[in-house]
Amino acid sequence: IIIKDGIRRMYQEDEDVFYYITVENENYAMPPKPEGCDEGILKGGYLFRDASIPADDKPMVKLLGSGSLMQAALEAQDLLQETYGMPTQVYSITSYKELRRDALECNRHNMLNPGKEEHIPYVTQLLMEEDSDFESVVVAVSDYVKAVPDSIAPWVPGLMTSLGTDGFGRSETREALRDFFEVDSRYIVLATLSSLYQHYELDLEVIEQAMRDLGIKSDKLDPMQA
Repeated sequence: IIIKDGIRRMYQEDEDVFYYITVENENYAMPPKPEGCDEGILKGGYLFRDASIPADDKPMVKLLGSGSLMQAALEAQDLLQETYGMPTQVYSITSYKELRRDALECNRHNMLNPGKEEHIPYVTQLLMEEDSDFESVVVAVSDYVKAVPDSIAPWVPGLMTSLGTDGFGRSETREALRDFFEVDSRYIVLATLSSLYQHYELDLEVIEQAMRDLGIKSDKLDPMQA
């Protein structure tokens, strides 16, 4: 979708733009493309897999995954729904840069056009939870540093936490590195439960038991300092 759009804009429409695509080297099965997601892919993100349980009297959890860490987000979704009963959606974020660019354009339009209909950023529309008494719990995970997903935080309707690979680079297996940088499915689950504990009075016993079950120790070295 992105390559086709880039060819159209650069060679057919002769627009003064260039496209780049980040390629990662992890092999995993490519899922079928969800119906009706072409526009979202180009705009920077779309709902990849909806929650399998209703929100009812609980906040909706929204996991933002990118690249190969989409697999971790999907694993975390299963854990959160099956083990902790939390309704969880997974969004595929194809471009934080595009989401931020659109949001900044909306901000500028609204600033220069007081009294006119406000433009609402695409990311706000994408993640807005209508007809709910709760703010969503949003956890973003990627192989980038946390500053990348944090760049859209002002326009995210919900309580956002970013996970990323901040710290000094090193060579190890994928599993070891994702544990070290705290970006695997276990840390996505923990970040979600931590936000629920801080904002929605989740029982302390639940999060303490989760840390034991997930094998996460509170005295683990901070990857920023290690």
